Amino acid sequence: MNLIKSTSTFSFFTIISRVLGYLRDVLIAIYLGSGPIADAFFVAFRIPNTFRRLFSEGTFNAAFVPSYSSELTLGKKKSDNFANQIFNLLLISLLFIVLVIEIFMPGFVYLIAPGFNEDLDKIDLTINLTRITFPFLIFVSLASFFSAILNSHNNFGAAAAAPIILNILLICVLLFGNHFSNELVYYLSYAVTLAGLIQLIFLIYYSKKFYIPKLSLNIKINSKVKLFFQKLLPSIFSSGVTQINILVGTIIASFQASAVSYLYYADRIYQINLAIAGIAIGIIILPNLSKYIKNNNINKINFIQNKSLELSLFLSLPACAALLIASEEITSSLFGYGSFDISSVKNSGKALFYFALGLPAFSLIKIFSSFIFARHDTKTPFIFSLISVFLNIIISLYFFSKIGFIIIPIATTISSWFNAIILLIFLINKRYFSLKSNFFNKFLKIIISTVLSTYIFYVLINYFAGNLSYESSNKLITIILLVIITFIIYIVLSILTKAFKTSDIKLKY
Repeated sequence: MNLIKSTSTFSFFTIISRVLGYLRDVLIAIYLGSGPIADAFFVAFRIPNTFRRLFSEGTFNAAFVPSYSSELTLGKKKSDNFANQIFNLLLISLLFIVLVIEIFMPGFVYLIAPGFNEDLDKIDLTINLTRITFPFLIFVSLASFFSAILNSHNNFGAAAAAPIILNILLICVLLFGNHFSNELVYYLSYAVTLAGLIQLIFLIYYSKKFYIPKLSLNIKINSKVKLFFQKLLPSIFSSGVTQINILVGTIIASFQASAVSYLYYADRIYQINLAIAGIAIGIIILPNLSKYIKNNNINKINFIQNKSLELSLFLSLPACAALLIASEEITSSLFGYGSFDISSVKNSGKALFYFALGLPAFSLIKIFSSFIFARHDTKTPFIFSLISVFLNIIISLYFFSKIGFIIIPIATTISSWFNAIILLIFLINKRYFSLKSNFFNKFLKIIISTVLSTYIFYVLINYFAGNLSYESSNKLITIILLVIITFIIYIVLSILTKAFKTSDIKLKY
């Protein structure tokens, strides 16, 4: 495996998906803005989308890949039998869960958006939309199963490309938004569920050369299957802790008008970097890291872990700095159109600023968790994540009445840094991870390259301030060009300082 090449492949499709996701959100901002209808849709969309992130962005991999990889070493028959048991149990469980929640949807929506209860029209719309979108859970969870099959065979392209389908369908609906009038949110909700089904079919097709599922009610729950499900629930919580913190924030923010929308748009922006600097790297290193741990290949283990940490910091630190400097300008350039007015831009920009402070931590959680997941341990990250979520809830609830929705990104950032630090301490104390002697030298070079390129970005942002104002018609192309220019400068500086070596591209891990 080549870490940089595999990450680049995964990132290429992820970036396409995020760009299309951005276009989708621009259209949503234009047609829905940040009012009550937008809030209702975002809650209805947040639930399946959170499950998509929880299952597809490394969580299912964390429990499945180490176990399935172990079975692969015993032969195809063994691995297929294990996969079939998991697939059928997963299908039955998902059907039951979705059926129960569909029946009790009013109570479920009240739990996830209690602040909506004061507005009967808003709560009724949210219930109806969530009923439509919730079956997406079945499809996206099963899609994650097939993604994990592909990832176990070091095939990352199709799994990374699958989410593009959702964005394409939603964009198609939005492009005909004028024809749907007040029914637009319903068509969007139906498109979410349909996209999940198409995505599942897409991944089944691409994984058929490795595995073909066999439907059966004759399920034998052996010790290996039990172990998988014992690992799955903790991994859902621990690997998806950032998304759970965001979901907690959505619940609390529902008590303030339009706050759900502000957080949604801010979340969409920083997720682009997180998908590459944390999720992609965490997913890609897991299969080979599990194999080397099983074989007790210490040199390879240390090499992969240190390189993945370096790459994560190399990608997340400059993004963090850029978002801190130009959070409002970036928000305005990306979403400041139509119904998304200047007040919405300022509020989302503030949320983005505080989310940006936690961006490196969000990525590090994904990386450090993968180091532990590869050792078949999902319990430890689960415990740390649980503490992190409780910390997030305490901070959010205590300060929400005083400073409003802005405490949500602040609390998420504080709790995430806490989580990342205790994960690192655990790894070092258990001797699962040790920093190589040249790490701090490389880290210093990354910092120097980040500071220099960030200063240039700051100068450019101020110089082109007129082009980046809310009223400017050139703000989108301006911010894109400034980001590209700064990124090129960052790469050049990184090569000059040797924070990044071109020879690393060819290294096999």
